[in-house]
Amino acid sequence: MDAGDHPARLAVGVVGAGRVGSALGAALARAGHRIVAASGVSDSSRERAAERLGVAPSRPEEVVARSDLVLLTVPDDVLPGLVSGLAGTGADLRGKMVAHTSGAYGLGVLDPAAEAGALPLALHPVMTFTGRDDDLRRLVGISYGVTAPGPLRPVAEALVIEMEGEPVWIEDSDRPLYHAALAGAANHMVTLIAESADLLGRIGVEQPGRMLGPLLGAALDNVLRLGLAGLTGPVVRGDAGTVRKHIDALILAAPEAADAYVALARLTADRALAAGLLKPEAAERLLDALGGNIWT
Repeated sequence: MDAGDHPARLAVGVVGAGRVGSALGAALARAGHRIVAASGVSDSSRERAAERLGVAPSRPEEVVARSDLVLLTVPDDVLPGLVSGLAGTGADLRGKMVAHTSGAYGLGVLDPAAEAGALPLALHPVMTFTGRDDDLRRLVGISYGVTAPGPLRPVAEALVIEMEGEPVWIEDSDRPLYHAALAGAANHMVTLIAESADLLGRIGVEQPGRMLGPLLGAALDNVLRLGLAGLTGPVVRGDAGTVRKHIDALILAAPEAADAYVALARLTADRALAAGLLKPEAAERLLDALGGNIWT
């Protein structure tokens, strides 16, 4: 296939038909491509291959043999070995598009496949996947971090658009930082909210989610619209005494969370100070409250 051609009516194979692979495969099928093969290690992956993609499970090398586009949707730590293994088995990769969906990896991880004649693509969907039926619905309108060799960029971006996504170009060298930014926001947010809900539950709040929902919805809306100007709370107000009370309470109730609170409060104060939202004298009081040994 010419690298500049529109990627229409491809035979698509999925290696790793788990949460991500089954959803992206279904999105490509919805766009008119043919899902011809899929592989999975776990029972749930094989079930998703049958239910979502309509194919019986195959071995990875069989998926490659039958496909024009091979999606490698496996965990990051598995990806290098998988690519090397496929290339090492002598699977015919010539002229086939091989796309991984890792955020942290760029094109280098696909070098063994590229050396065997494959066309490498990195297509990372910026979305969380739960394995439930609403995964496919959530794909509509999301961004994809796209990295590809120059001649393949139009093909990579066209595939994303066909899946009803928005391609965002990421330089190969920037992918680790790109993924750190996304994981830091999404994954750590889940941990922080779960911790907050647990603390509220400990003091007798029966529905922590109901209490947190409006507050967190407003905070998220503020930061996405206003950036740091949407920051509220005791740090940006310079309420050092309140911050210290928070730390003391956490040391007693959840000491494992105290260090995280201090680190995030320091980062918040630094950013608020740099943005002119926090006066230097207030920042100094805050940093004094945060700077001591919190375990004394």
